[in-house]
Amino acid sequence: MSDILEMMKTRRSIRKYKSDAVEQDRLDKIIEAGLYAASGKNEQAAIIIQVTKKELRDEIAKLNCEIGGWNEGFDPFYGAPAILIVLGRKDWPTHVYDGSLVMGNMMLEAHEHGLGTCWIHRAKEEFETEWGKNLLKSLGIEDEYEGIGHCAVGYIDGEYPAEPARKEKRVFYAN
Repeated sequence: MSDILEMMKTRRSIRKYKSDAVEQDRLDKIIEAGLYAASGKNEQAAIIIQVTKKELRDEIAKLNCEIGGWNEGFDPFYGAPAILIVLGRKDWPTHVYDGSLVMGNMMLEAHEHGLGTCWIHRAKEEFETEWGKNLLKSLGIEDEYEGIGHCAVGYIDGEYPAEPARKEKRVFYAN
């Protein structure tokens, strides 16, 4: 078993990916790690949508780009060939926190497999659109869900980012 603290210390957000597809067995392990994230009262109210079909991935990227206000053609997923979208069931009070833990677990597991990740926002806005609601319906997802985030996943293209210095005065002891 790996040293989890070391994995946390060395994981970075990656913003340039090779176009090479990520093997399904690796994606399955990453998803499994997300499914084992802690959740309020063990409700497990977060779901994950795997997107590897290039046409759908590009459609989501285009919508995300529009929501973000970037110029047409910008790829908010930085070329990552896989996106794991985390959503939380709206009727569960801790759905945002629970979904965030899913994201963290997946990013650490991807790092364990030598893959890069980056948390990309605007999933909330995407799944508030008719397009997003229709995607959920097409997948047979009935409940009301809120988008938490996209986990862009892929092989790193270029140098691995250096560790940024840790800021001081972030821990306080009230013993």
